[in-house]
Amino acid sequence: MRREDFPILEQQVNNYPLIYFDNAATTQKPNVVIQSLVDYYSTINSNIHRGIHSLSMLATMQFEEARENVKEFINAAHMYEIIFTKGTTDSINLVASSFAKQFLCEGSEVIITEMEHHSNIVPWQLACEEKKAILKVLPMDLYGNLHVEKLKDLITEKTKIISVTHVSNALGTINPIKEIVEIAHLYNIPVFVDGAQAVSHIPVDVQYLDCDFYAFSGHKMYAPMGIGVLYGKEQWLEKLPPYQGGGEMIEKVTFEKTTYGELPFKFEAGTPNVADVIGLNSAINYINEIGLREIYDYEHQLLEYATEKLSEIEGLKLVGTADEKSAIISFNLNKIHSYDAGFLLDKYGIALRTGHHCAQPVMDRLGIDGTLRVSFALYNTRDEIDKLVEAILNVRAMLL
Repeated sequence: MRREDFPILEQQVNNYPLIYFDNAATTQKPNVVIQSLVDYYSTINSNIHRGIHSLSMLATMQFEEARENVKEFINAAHMYEIIFTKGTTDSINLVASSFAKQFLCEGSEVIITEMEHHSNIVPWQLACEEKKAILKVLPMDLYGNLHVEKLKDLITEKTKIISVTHVSNALGTINPIKEIVEIAHLYNIPVFVDGAQAVSHIPVDVQYLDCDFYAFSGHKMYAPMGIGVLYGKEQWLEKLPPYQGGGEMIEKVTFEKTTYGELPFKFEAGTPNVADVIGLNSAINYINEIGLREIYDYEHQLLEYATEKLSEIEGLKLVGTADEKSAIISFNLNKIHSYDAGFLLDKYGIALRTGHHCAQPVMDRLGIDGTLRVSFALYNTRDEIDKLVEAILNVRAMLL
């Protein structure tokens, strides 16, 4: 699907055509996104919002058009609920830090899950350590399903926030976010959702999910690295103190007191990443042109085909077999370390990820050191899956 739009895929690696299966780490960029960066720097490069000259006004217009497009893409209620960050990790740190300042104290509780990426663990650990709060963990089963039925048992009157991944980066599990939010809201507890692995694969409607915060990264959805989004409900963003100070986020500064700007600027200190915001806007337009439902259906076909083909390989064990999955497959080869297999697969031009995938607690739960991970995007094909299977068989023959 639209493979010709991605110039990097035309190259060879180790004398083989590049097969890029590391899309959960970062996606490749289509020509329209690359060109949007060239056009920005070639024609309207300027700082935004306060300039009255033409370049600044044009750059400001494109920057705020991107914010409106993000709002529509995830169906947020208001533009000012969209905050531009460096990425999902930055968004999580923003909320964890600001939320802790305002709402956590000694004995408070924060709930995360056993399935989280380190980026949705460590910021909450830091917040809890600072405030002497307690971090609680919702467990998962050996298939990669969260024990959502145990969530009510974890919640107490001291629970202040729940943070959960929408899609597991290590296993591909799609979590029942709406159900989790409904349970949390019975107790008036806000929910933060890490959507880094979701937004380019499944339609996301934050008003339908009713989550209080939602974060994602541009580079995992065909946009440049270094740009991300934090969505927050107005009522929560108004309550949180600023995360960083500096230009742009202020209303008035004196030596005696500073008053802060309105949303979203209260959380956008300093010179923004204008070019990559425009690149993100171009990527969203690209996804919308194809259609997220069409992308999901195509990637799900790849997931089913690859699952079937990989399951036929002797000594290959799939890791993470939840009923609801996105386009990620983790697996191990009997008696072959994932690093060794990944190194040799690269010799066939195949790029995939090996190791714990920044999800060490997941691996601990499953009793393994790591996995090989194949993650699909709209430009992958069945033929590439067939070549992966052939290469795995060759690797097995070499090492066993």
